[in-house]
Amino acid sequence: MRWIHAAGRGLLVAVVVLTGYVASGVQGDGARGGGRGPLTLATAGDLTGYLGPLLDGWNRAHPSERVTLVELPDSADETHAQMATDLRGDGRSRFDVLNIDVAWTSEFAAAGWISPLPAGRFPLDGFLPPVVDTATYDGRLYAVPYVTNAGLLLYRKDLLDKEGVAPPRTWAELEKQARSIAPKYGLDGYAGQFLPYEGLTVNAAEAVYSAGGSILGDEGERVTVNSAAAREGIGFLARGVRDGWIPEKALTYKEEESKKAFQDGRLLFLRNWPYAYVGASAKGSPVAGKIGAVPLPGPDGPGASVLGGSNLAVSSHARHPDSAARLIAYLTSEATQRQVLTKGALPPVRAALYEDPVLIRRFPYLPTLRASVLAAAPRPKSPRYDQVSLAVQAVVHDAMTGHQTPEAAVRRLARELADISRRG
Repeated sequence: MRWIHAAGRGLLVAVVVLTGYVASGVQGDGARGGGRGPLTLATAGDLTGYLGPLLDGWNRAHPSERVTLVELPDSADETHAQMATDLRGDGRSRFDVLNIDVAWTSEFAAAGWISPLPAGRFPLDGFLPPVVDTATYDGRLYAVPYVTNAGLLLYRKDLLDKEGVAPPRTWAELEKQARSIAPKYGLDGYAGQFLPYEGLTVNAAEAVYSAGGSILGDEGERVTVNSAAAREGIGFLARGVRDGWIPEKALTYKEEESKKAFQDGRLLFLRNWPYAYVGASAKGSPVAGKIGAVPLPGPDGPGASVLGGSNLAVSSHARHPDSAARLIAYLTSEATQRQVLTKGALPPVRAALYEDPVLIRRFPYLPTLRASVLAAAPRPKSPRYDQVSLAVQAVVHDAMTGHQTPEAAVRRLARELADISRRG
């Protein structure tokens, strides 16, 4: 859940206090335990420190509905495990509101851990359309989008300008430039997040989606990965390692390691989230002023990103569900979402912010990010997403390390996903 990163720590946050802010349709008290009262918000570790001050603003305006922030580990796997352990309890959950990775919504909803929400209570028509899909399961809204994300291709603009070439739009152009230009400047060609963890699932899904394929359909009930598109996408990644324009060391990279390699001037191209652009552009960065960002390339033109980010959900054991919904409305209001971007460097879900000239001057990648989000797709939806992700990671890693051909890897992945689906 690396969407929590920004350029640095200890950012000073100008708190937005929306006194009395209530989402459209909020009525009096809710059901369980009295509708309004104190809350706990569970989230992965807030490495930038922006969220606490935002909640301080809520607490000052709503003293009878104070929120206690519970920070779990910044590792997605560890956060998932701790949330799942807590939510499997007998109704004594510590958590009222959950800041969950977008890929967990289906799993948590199917398990009965989070409560469905009335769509009319939140102004979803003001959000970027694809992000709303990440918050639904089985045709119902189970969460509200809070932060979105899409992968971008970061590149050394100074070096491509020197060579007189435009940034790549296709895989062939990326491969050609990574093979021919990077060695001239003592750089590695291309990297993403290729350690076997959630980041590899994202990178693999993007490759498959960009080739026109998919992994699962029908909320995880149908396996669709055994296709020519999946073989092409996984083959693209495996070929990069085999031919050397993806360095072998990239097989150990997560977000931070890959960001550091690019920011230190060791990579020509990097697939990462926008926070890496912010960090690489910051004062003191060796590549500040030398980089650009474009949508991820695909076989014949711009490819498809996987949607990142997080959603806010209400625990099925929430003590004060009306206050929980009111807090979610506050955190997803346009004014607070502006602070999420300007103080946390996190991509907001509100569409209007991507067209704000002031914000575009400060965050010049916003138009590119908006285009990438609008063309992006969620990770495979499944009530057993954790198992699905582990299978994708293991199989794709074997293909990239040369232990299995892409063709054999796709067949194996189809079998493993079918087994997961049958377990029910």
